[in-house]
Amino acid sequence: MLLQLKNYEPFQQRVASEKLSLTRRALETLQINMGKRCNQACHHCHVEAGPKRTEMMDRSTVDRLLDLARRLPSIRTVDITGGAPELNPHFRLLAREMRAMGKEVIDRCNLTVLLMEGQETTPEFLRDHQIRIIASLPCYSRQNVDQQRGSGVFEASVTTLRRLNGLGYGVPETGLTLDLIYNPVGAFLPPPQAALEADYRRELKAQFGIVFNRLFTLTNMPIKRFLHELERTNELDEYMSLLASSFNPSAARGVMCRNLISIGWDGQIYDCDFNQMLEIPVGGRRRTIWDIESLDELAGTSIAFDDHCYGCTAGAGSSCGGALV
Repeated sequence: MLLQLKNYEPFQQRVASEKLSLTRRALETLQINMGKRCNQACHHCHVEAGPKRTEMMDRSTVDRLLDLARRLPSIRTVDITGGAPELNPHFRLLAREMRAMGKEVIDRCNLTVLLMEGQETTPEFLRDHQIRIIASLPCYSRQNVDQQRGSGVFEASVTTLRRLNGLGYGVPETGLTLDLIYNPVGAFLPPPQAALEADYRRELKAQFGIVFNRLFTLTNMPIKRFLHELERTNELDEYMSLLASSFNPSAARGVMCRNLISIGWDGQIYDCDFNQMLEIPVGGRRRTIWDIESLDELAGTSIAFDDHCYGCTAGAGSSCGGALV
């Protein structure tokens, strides 16, 4: 068990007591982590990404993923993440070829990476291939963003958002989608997604002239850097109790791992991005993309759950696409 629970039952026991059947359905989303290198080192990062990380997906792994994706038309969305995925030299190849297959491609972008040397034409590449951007912006307040992500990050994020708007991202009727992500700066659940989206829309437009499509709220997962912070501040037991007491069966039924599979930078297969960072293999059985003939082999298989999964099922739920209910 990853976390020693004291005041509530383990997640798997809770699922059983609620008589929930959470098996995997047909795969619709292929999530790919291209590496752990990032130009930022955020306090809450569950990947523990940063400028000094060297783990990066190589060309042979990219080619194998493209081959597997061609064989499974049911995969409609390819969700590319990191680190900062744009820093991988094969990012454009992966994104371009997945789009050529007719799949929706998501770039999970921290915004500031697009201001780095070597990334000058990346925004135009994203536009030209109609790649959907889901961008991290943990608040519309400079103080909160810089506190979580580092001094100057908010200003740089605003600069990039304005450039993306200038290319048509987030602008109605362009077909270029720009979504934002909020996550709390502390040990509490995110507020209601719709209400917070209205606040973001009002403040970003009024202060900076920025527009976007949707806002997604994410719960901070009690793993890696955020777990270490909870331990340092003696908030771990309280936060885990909050997550467990906020368990929502409706959110549990919609957890993203039921129709998503996550691929690590080295080709290892996982049930979700969080399990990947905890090195919990898909269904509890270690497999790589070279061990399977088709991703369809994973449909209907069991999912490996542990107590950090309370983070996805608390309150309105949390997923890479925001609230679940």
